[in-house]
Formats: sequence, structure tokens, C-alpha cells
Amino acid sequence: MFKKHKVQESAKPTTEKPQKYFKDQFDDEAVLFVFRKHPIVMRKGLIFGMGSWIIGPVYCIIPILLHPNDPSVAPTMTFFFLSLVASVVVGSIIFAPSYMSWHFSVFVVTNQRFIQITQKGFFHRSVVDMSLGQIQMVNYEVSGLQETLLGFGTIMMQTFVGDLVIHEVHHPAKIQKKIIGILRDQGVSASVGPSTVNESPNELDEEEPQTA
Repeated sequence: MFKKHKVQESAKPTTEKPQKYFKDQFDDEAVLFVFRKHPIVMRKGLIFGMGSWIIGPVYCIIPILLHPNDPSVAPTMTFFFLSLVASVVVGSIIFAPSYMSWHFSVFVVTNQRFIQITQKGFFHRSVVDMSLGQIQMVNYEVSGLQETLLGFGTIMMQTFVGDLVIHEVHHPAKIQKKIIGILRDQGVSASVGPSTVNESPNELDEEEPQTA
């Protein structure tokens, strides 16, 4: 007897578009590298937020310190808990804009473009878009004790339409090396100018940052 063989259906051509990393990404565009600024840019929001977080507990503790022998000034547990919760909520609201500005402000290098997306607070967003062929030179600078110790600095790009300066970039030496490598892989002959460095020379040998 002959065995029946199932006829395999031909694979249907897929119509799904490739997943996009950002809204304005082209269908034939590939994201090669993504980086953000150093978390130090959130310092103001963090300081004011932490100040608000401790207001509630301190407000409850001060009367006890001023009148340690008077039990009537001691706050109840409910009042202390509500003050603590309110302080955390208010502090988080104060810190939220700084976190959003850092998290949603990204720099994207694709096989076609360099894109700077800047988010300021909740309602302001700006985008700088240039083709890779417009980039002529990529430099970096690490200046001062704070930048050297915390590992951030400035990336400076010379382009045909002007200079693009990006401050407070995390590990600028590695970022510059990565961008130059991408430009060369894409056939763009960008040069590397002199850079001001006050950081350890071993930083260049560290592992390159991963694409977010």
C-alpha cells in the first residue's frame, strides 16, 4: 500500500514591517548605536526630590526633639505614615521631569543618519537630524576633576551645516570611537581631531557600550 504524503503549503510572503526603534525611522533604516547622557544631568531634580522626601519625617521628628518630655506633641503613627507617603509622592513628582528628560533624550546612529532627540519635561521635544555624510570630524573633551572622576565629557561634531556639541556624555572616548567606527563602515571618511583628555588612558580599552 502506498502511504499518503501531506502536501506542504508554500510559505506565504510576509507583509510585516520591521520593528522600529523610534517613530520616524525609515523602513530600510537600521539602528546601529544608541546612547544617552550621563545620569549626572538629573542631579537638580534628584536633590530637590530628596529634599521633599525627608520633609515629612523631619516635620514629625522636630516637635519631639524640641519637647522630649511632652507626650502630647508626639505625632500618631497614622499622621507619621501619611506625612511620609505625602513626602515620597511630592518628591517623586518633582524628580519625574528630570528623569523623563534623561531617559527620553537619546542619540541614535543609524546606517543613514545621526539623530538627536531631546526631551525637556513633559511637553517639549526637539529633534536634530543629519545624514552621516554631513559629519566631517568627531572630537571629545574631558575637562575638570568632576568629569574625570565621574566619567563624562563633551562630544563635538563638525558638520557641513555647523558644529554639534553634546555635553555631559557618558564615556565620551568610547562614544567617539564607536561613532567613528560606524562612519567608516558606512563609507564616510570623517576625521578625528585632537581631543582634550584628563582621564585614564585605559578607558579606551574598556568594552564598548551596548546598544540600548
